[in-house]
Amino acid sequence: MTVATSATPPELLAAIDMGSNSFHMVVARLVHGEIRTLEKMGEKVQLGAGLDANNNLTEEAQQRGLLCLGRFAQRLSGMPPEAVQIVGTNALRVARNAHQFMARAEQVLGYPVEIIAGREEARLIYLGVSHTLSDDTGRRLVIDIGGGSTEFIIGERFEAQELDSLHMGCVSFRNTYFPDGKISRRQMDRAVTHGAQELLNIRHRFRALGWQSAVGSSGSIKAISTALSALKLTDGSITLKAMRELRQRLIDMGSVQRLGELGIRTDRQSIFPAGFAILLAAFESLGIEKLTYADGALREGLLYDIAGRIQHEDVRDRTIQALQERYHVDQSHARAVEETALAAYEQVADAWKIRTPVDEEVLSWACRLHEIGLTISHSQYHKHGGYLLRYSDLAGFSQQFQNDLATLVRGHRRKFSPAIFEGLTQEDIPRLTYLCVLTRLAVLLQHPRNHEAPPEFELEAGDNRLTIRFPEGWVNERPLTLADLENEKDYLARQNFKLTITT
Repeated sequence: MTVATSATPPELLAAIDMGSNSFHMVVARLVHGEIRTLEKMGEKVQLGAGLDANNNLTEEAQQRGLLCLGRFAQRLSGMPPEAVQIVGTNALRVARNAHQFMARAEQVLGYPVEIIAGREEARLIYLGVSHTLSDDTGRRLVIDIGGGSTEFIIGERFEAQELDSLHMGCVSFRNTYFPDGKISRRQMDRAVTHGAQELLNIRHRFRALGWQSAVGSSGSIKAISTALSALKLTDGSITLKAMRELRQRLIDMGSVQRLGELGIRTDRQSIFPAGFAILLAAFESLGIEKLTYADGALREGLLYDIAGRIQHEDVRDRTIQALQERYHVDQSHARAVEETALAAYEQVADAWKIRTPVDEEVLSWACRLHEIGLTISHSQYHKHGGYLLRYSDLAGFSQQFQNDLATLVRGHRRKFSPAIFEGLTQEDIPRLTYLCVLTRLAVLLQHPRNHEAPPEFELEAGDNRLTIRFPEGWVNERPLTLADLENEKDYLARQNFKLTITT
């Protein structure tokens, strides 16, 4: 789903985090570059609990989510699209029918919905937490226990240095180890052991880097802090000694129905032992001595990410630059291709209904990255480049945006086959076809690699057709370019796209 943008910077920002356990929305005001929270809303939707045996979201779970989003939608009404970010996390990463739910969610909300990768979720969580803490020197460890995944990040100030997302969460662990609401020593031991096994993937890396302070940012960690205070084991901070004492108290209680005695809200009681087991495993595996709770989380990170884009401090620009350097891209050539593609885009964007910030950005960045696959092999390098962009962890990018980038890079040369668009929704194929044609045309016109400014061509666009008119004599002076254009006509014709060349 693409929407137009407004001309002036927005005052209000909003973010929605569709988590595996709860959906959260925050609305804030942007004042002189600072974010001031105006309103927070949250509802326990348990989307992750609605995954069936085939990892499809049940209709009942989808309806719970859509009803919640319908209530959020009223607060978003009238806000410009660049001021709103709506993301799904682990449950939607796992769900095989996620696109169906996303389409329905977009209908309810009137704004695009995106799924973010685990490492991108971790980056945004760190961004949210770091802005709610004092600007101390030294590294901090941040842990966020979600419904389906748990994020671990080490960073300093506002920059993450190590981050990972592990496939364990309080809903999935509840379903596996505490499905009947009973809390036994055997169940707790099995859950903690499972958590420790997952943590083996990051244990050495994280302990080697180290940290000066540890912070937790999820509802599970807030609930554990509440329980420790209620038992007068700590002042609300979380220590390993207190965690081990709480573990014994939970086993002695024997049932989640008694957790109200510790001040745990009714809607969180069923998942409390699971979140506790994950955090205890983290304490023991990573050697954490003390952890405190911080209020910032994914939704606050989304707000700061929006603010960065508005203030031209877009992390995605840094990601693109890093990819160019990592894969030794000829940046002068990439810049010439980008300028040519954007010159063409300006002439056809309205006719093809692709004049949106998202479409212009994906075209621009695809041109900058179209040759990254050359580092792997010259043969089929467009396919290598598409693969890299589809499956790399790219800071700032949603999975949808990565797929769009991968499609343009995969389709920028050679055969223009249906395979390029495999896995895309029918709604996205027409616009990506048009963007692909523009990328191909720009690459072709810059084939000589002499970094010439784009010629003064004129374009006339219609449904699945494009007429290009060059200055008199320009094509005749470039017989190889003319040959490329003739080949391109044949390639595009196989996708029922008509390219006409006039001089």
